[in-house]
This record gives sequence, C-alpha cells and structure tokens, in this order.
Amino acid sequence: MKLKNKVAVIFGGSGGIGIHIAEHFCRAEARVVIIGKNSEKLRSAVQFVEQVTGKKPIAISADIANYAAVRRAIGNAVKKFHRLDILVNCAGIQQPIGPFESNDINLWRKNIEVNLLGTVYACKAAISFFKKQKSGSVINFSGGGATSPRPNFSAYAAAKTGVVRFTEILADELKPYRIRVNAIAPGAVNTGMLAEVLKAGKLAGSKEIEAARKRSRDGGASPNLAATLAVFLASSDSHGLTGKLISAPWDGWQKWKKRDIKKIMASEKFTLRRIP
Repeated sequence: MKLKNKVAVIFGGSGGIGIHIAEHFCRAEARVVIIGKNSEKLRSAVQFVEQVTGKKPIAISADIANYAAVRRAIGNAVKKFHRLDILVNCAGIQQPIGPFESNDINLWRKNIEVNLLGTVYACKAAISFFKKQKSGSVINFSGGGATSPRPNFSAYAAAKTGVVRFTEILADELKPYRIRVNAIAPGAVNTGMLAEVLKAGKLAGSKEIEAARKRSRDGGASPNLAATLAVFLASSDSHGLTGKLISAPWDGWQKWKKRDIKKIMASEKFTLRRIP
C-alpha cells in the first residue's frame, strides 16, 4: 500500500476533513495518530475509523493553539512509533464572521492562533524528527480567502493566506533535507463551517449565504477528494513536489506523472504571486 508503515500525525483528525484523511491513511496502511482538543470527538473518530477500515488510530488530546501541548503530542507520537513520516495540519476554526470593524478582536486573535500559529507550532515541533530521518512530508490546509479577497471572513482568510506563504517558505528551507511541504485547497466542503455561515446570516454577506444555501441543498465538494490528495502528497507518487498550493477539486493532480511534477516545479504554478 502507498503509505505502508509510515507514521502520520493528523492535527484536526477527529472531525471535518481530518477524519476522512485518517480513514484514507489507515486504508493506505499508515500508522495514524489523530490529535484534537475534544476527547469525546477523538473517541468517536477512533471508533469510526476502526469500524470502516479495521485499523485503529492512536488518539492524543492537545490544543493546537498551545505550543507546549503540540510539542508534547508530537513527542508522544514519536515515542510510540519511533519515527515520524507525515504531518497533516487541518485543524481550523472560522469565526469571527462579519465586517472586520465589528469583529470581536479576541475571536480574531483566536482564529490566527488556531489556523496560522497552530500550523506553525506543529511544523516547528516536527522538523527536528524529519531532519534526523532526512525525509518527511508536511501537508498544510489552506481555505477560502487565501487566493482572493473574502469579505466578512477577514481573520480566516488572513490566516489561511499566511499558511500558504509559510508553506512556500518552509518548503524552500527544508528542501535540502528531503522534506516536502505542500498545502491543500480542499474546495467548498460541507463541514461544520457551513452551518456557521448559515447561522451568521447577513453578517456573512449575500454572496456567501447564497453559496452556502446552494451547498446545503446540492452538496459541496467531497471531503474524500481532499483526503485522496493528502495520500498523494504523503506518498512517493508526488516525489519532488514541494512548496505548492493544490486545489483538490480543480487542479487535475490525479493525472500527474513524474514529468508533470518536474514541469510544475520549474514554474510558478500553484503559488501565491503578484501578476503584473
């Protein structure tokens, strides 16, 4: 299997897209550790993944916004399996929703702490283990507002844009150590964030509400598509690909071969850049 015996740590693995990544990684024969803040959700996630795959992931409770807790969680995962091969950062929150002027600044700060600094903390804690092995794959998660303005979601969009640029910089710094760092744009997946948009009503803006209602009615992008992309980025199938932001539903990555990856890496495709 594509990830046989690889050790994967998934922050945010107890719900949303993360639980689907845990499922797909287990099916690919990885040894999976899911990390989340809510112990009850972690237990439910472990039961779900074990039921559908026959493989039981390890669960560790930790607050992604607390660097000391993140370090302990990754250290415990390495202590359990004696190595670390894959790090997935998909824990995230969306609030506050509404015009920036009216946002609760404490909620704004919390968004940055979880979405951006949480990703930074996990990468910081994992790098030394990857460098010892001279290999590793980091998969970060972008989101709506990272590549174009998203009014009324300023904290989320700013944090996710920061994740993409951080991904690009870290990829360059770690390339000599054969550590790859990429980001996934999962598309408009129907997670709990959809319910938040609908609940926010006019604070989200007419465009967001209309899109959310359509997704609620017709269904959004499949979380399994993002999970399959995560397997691709974690496996040798994507060897050489690093520093890129890849859209799960739109970028045609399923057909990429080695020659395609070489062309991508020789270009500015799938990066944040200014177009003159």
